[in-house]
Amino acid sequence: MKILVGYKRVVDFNVRIQVKPDGSGVVTDGVKLSANPFDDIALEEALRLRDKGVASEVVLVTIGPADAQAHIRNGLAMGANRAIHVVTAEAIQPLTAARVLRQVIDKEQPGLVLLGKQAIDDDCNQTGQMLAALWDRPQATFASKVEVNGASARVTREIDAGLETIDVDLPAVITTDLRLNEPRFIKLPDIMKAKSKPIETIELASLGVASGDHLKTTHYAPPAKRSKGVMVKDVAELVAALKAKGLV
Repeated sequence: MKILVGYKRVVDFNVRIQVKPDGSGVVTDGVKLSANPFDDIALEEALRLRDKGVASEVVLVTIGPADAQAHIRNGLAMGANRAIHVVTAEAIQPLTAARVLRQVIDKEQPGLVLLGKQAIDDDCNQTGQMLAALWDRPQATFASKVEVNGASARVTREIDAGLETIDVDLPAVITTDLRLNEPRFIKLPDIMKAKSKPIETIELASLGVASGDHLKTTHYAPPAKRSKGVMVKDVAELVAALKAKGLV
């Protein structure tokens, strides 16, 4: 079985986001870019399934600009067999991403597609669900445990009420949650091996994908700064201050 893994590049989660002075977006020049953490979890799960003999090949798919090659090599160093880079300079919204992945599925015919449940740059949490609908295949979102048994998978999902376990027929789309696994540490020999692994480059325009970008962000603004705190001498003064503000 072949596993397809979505692998998005985002601003590193340790970076403090800064809004551009003109409000047209966030600053990315000179900022560390890394794999979306949930996508690293998806890739790790695919590699573990391959190590168990469930899958024979793990293929990465990245949709992004031409300079995303270093990001892709990072995924190959983790252990993916090869990668597909759909090149576009435009920011891609979830529906377009799902349509692109659908085209790649037609070409690759995977038995399982693993995606992060959401990307930390937009937090949309939509691509996996949209892809399953376009592909007309089962979906299991927010996975904290995945067991593949022949032609089906048993997935434990994290939901508001606790945990839910469902069985889905394969092929299927599974989106990964935070507690599914801990991504492996990349070793130097693996980084060297990744340099020789194949990356297939496809121009987005050549896929004939209709744009699903129906939303336009008109302005970005940083959160309002917190007001300066007030020091009080005792509880009585604190209560009086809260009453003055109408909070109690």
